[in-house]
Amino acid sequence: MGRPVRKHDGDDYLTARATYTGDIVLPGTVYAALVRAPLAHALIRSVETAAAESAPGVIAVVTGEDLASWCDEIPHGLDAGLLGGHHSAVFPLAVGKVVYAGEPVVAVVAASEADARAACSSVEVDYEPLPVVLDVESALAADAPLLYPDWGENVLIEGEVGSGDFAEAARGAAQVLEGELRTHRGTAAPMEPRTYLADWDADGQQLTLYASTQNPHVLRTVLAASMRLPEEHIHVIAPKVGGSFGLKMYGSREDFIAPVLSRIVGRPVSWREERAASLLPAAREQVLSYRVAFDGDGRLLALDVEALTDHGAAAPTHGWGMAYVGALSTGLGYAIAHCQVRYRVVVTNKAPWSGTKPFGKDGATLLLERIMERIASATGIDAITVRRRNFVRANAFPYRHTSGLELDSGDYGAALDKTLEILSCQELLAEQARLREEGRCLGIGIGFELMPESADIPGAFVAAYDTSTVRMSPSGRVSVLTGVTSPGTGSDTGICQLVADELGVGLDAVSVVQGDTGTCPYGFGNISSRSLVTGGNAAVLAARDVARKIRTAARVLLGADPGQPVLIEDGVVRLVGDSSRSVSVAEVATAVYTRSYLLQLDFEPHLESTRTYRPANIREVPDALGRMQTYTTYPYAVHASVVEVDTETGVVTLLRHVATHDCGTVINPLMVDGQVTGGVVMGLGAAFGEEILFDDNGIPLTTGFKTYLLPRAVDVPRVELGHLCTPAPGTPLGAKGVGEAGFSGALAAAFNAVNAAIAPLGASLDRTPLSPVAILRALREARR
Repeated sequence: MGRPVRKHDGDDYLTARATYTGDIVLPGTVYAALVRAPLAHALIRSVETAAAESAPGVIAVVTGEDLASWCDEIPHGLDAGLLGGHHSAVFPLAVGKVVYAGEPVVAVVAASEADARAACSSVEVDYEPLPVVLDVESALAADAPLLYPDWGENVLIEGEVGSGDFAEAARGAAQVLEGELRTHRGTAAPMEPRTYLADWDADGQQLTLYASTQNPHVLRTVLAASMRLPEEHIHVIAPKVGGSFGLKMYGSREDFIAPVLSRIVGRPVSWREERAASLLPAAREQVLSYRVAFDGDGRLLALDVEALTDHGAAAPTHGWGMAYVGALSTGLGYAIAHCQVRYRVVVTNKAPWSGTKPFGKDGATLLLERIMERIASATGIDAITVRRRNFVRANAFPYRHTSGLELDSGDYGAALDKTLEILSCQELLAEQARLREEGRCLGIGIGFELMPESADIPGAFVAAYDTSTVRMSPSGRVSVLTGVTSPGTGSDTGICQLVADELGVGLDAVSVVQGDTGTCPYGFGNISSRSLVTGGNAAVLAARDVARKIRTAARVLLGADPGQPVLIEDGVVRLVGDSSRSVSVAEVATAVYTRSYLLQLDFEPHLESTRTYRPANIREVPDALGRMQTYTTYPYAVHASVVEVDTETGVVTLLRHVATHDCGTVINPLMVDGQVTGGVVMGLGAAFGEEILFDDNGIPLTTGFKTYLLPRAVDVPRVELGHLCTPAPGTPLGAKGVGEAGFSGALAAAFNAVNAAIAPLGASLDRTPLSPVAILRALREARR
């Protein structure tokens, strides 16, 4: 543990030996393609399929009504209707109406993918267009068209988080500022789009589904419920996954299409998502209105936020939960006595939100970091000092935020110091002053992020615990079967390291099995940066059970006293204090399985343990204010971006990016650096170029990577990293998670850096993205 070990199966990825879902072809496989709605809001008056049915290679053409007879509505991962909002019945294919452009309407199954796609063009759908709403203001207007008339409104759900009395606190404040921050619509854009291969065995009434999913066990559960099958009749396998970042959480419509089609046609059905379709599900589009009160020293007294979320259409996925998590996360890490957030999730005629890294915390982070800069400007106190004065202090943990979340540990000031040290801040400030004299605009921006991780949602299949099995064979080989998954993050390598350490064997003696509902214990997969916190801790507990048996059996083999200390390392069991007396781990394993009576072992003669790690700091019973503690750990980071803005073109050049991160105990620094760096690049991409756009009729204009602009290697400087370690208290490992790190702090730092660069010209931005057009507009307005 703690060593920079390369990914244990990395060579498979680098040499193209890794098997993804799209690589699997079963005998008799046929292929599905989807007809998607060309309108953002319309009634489906009729569907003519005769021409498509007679097209070459076509096996079946299935409408929404056809599919609905084979499966019930998709179970919601987080049903707003059970929480005071509205329920929406969603089927795999549209039934009666479409509410966003790109919604799947008809499925075509053919002998080849090309035949299926060609036949889609022969399907004739008669639509009756309806008025569209494309932003929250229009959707909330009194005369707005309703996406779901039975709701009587376009608000999916609303609520309030936090406590305090802003008016009372503001009366004693030196200043009160008001403002609005707007964030734009973006997505995660994993390298591998969603892919499924479903195989229905009619004789055995068994479904096998290969899926690029983060949550195979839960996907099996919801598939069984929707398809009216016993859960044990479904086997879900997640092969290698080429990234997900939340988009491959269970519950999307596409999860169900191939399984139901396979059942209809009686053959294996493959479906691969096209890039245009993978850019439909999104996140992050919000209007955040705020009031903040503070004293003359820049200390926060109260914060009041109204958050409007443009969710797009309703969906059975977890997407709307990001609005709640954003509200829950607002102000975390800062000592604010009064902090309230009211949130409304509004439906519009766009594709729905889907779970996307970092699950709503990015908006909360950007808002607070913008506020810190405004307080600094209003008081004349530098922004670094303002943050330092407002941080929760290192000796104040555990610290309960007004949202009810209880922060476990950290030293935010030390992370700020480390970032400034790496940045050589004083020298950089001198350089900034010199360049300004030359008329150049250099900006330095800070961004503090605090990421609640390993969530637990009462009543939902999102849990803060998970299960792992550790099994040693008679030859000393070790298998780990775990309910958590790795969509490319390297958590499987971390688990391999942990178990190898506990059992004193080499990494090459350990294999990790994930993503197979037929062999792995029931688990909740990959979500909320939980894999090592939950699955890793469970594997450590199970490995310790096996290690105890190894030590006991070794003492018997070596004729040692029952209590004599034993050390297991490098594949050998040695007596402490007498290293000449030793036996290999493999010999001990063989003895346990073959000589237990002869050796009179006083334990069950198998080397296997299944353990569930359930953290103790989750509190689902609400306190007197209705607040719960729904997150296990709280990693954090301080970022700094350095940019130069060309005032003639609005083009931003990223010069440096520094981040100091604390994820508790580091299992593998190589993987941690990779995760933080990847998150930083995603955050910078969201800041500057990644935006999903629509025309006036709600038709997506971003349909590929020529229009959805991901940052390239040449666009991003080398990310300079620093590390701190404050272990998560009360856990076997002390790890806090790192899967959602980097994004929020990088976005905030870049945003503040651009504003710092153009501030001397009287310009400022209060919306993303930081595009050249937006910057030039701000500069023009400043000149008026």
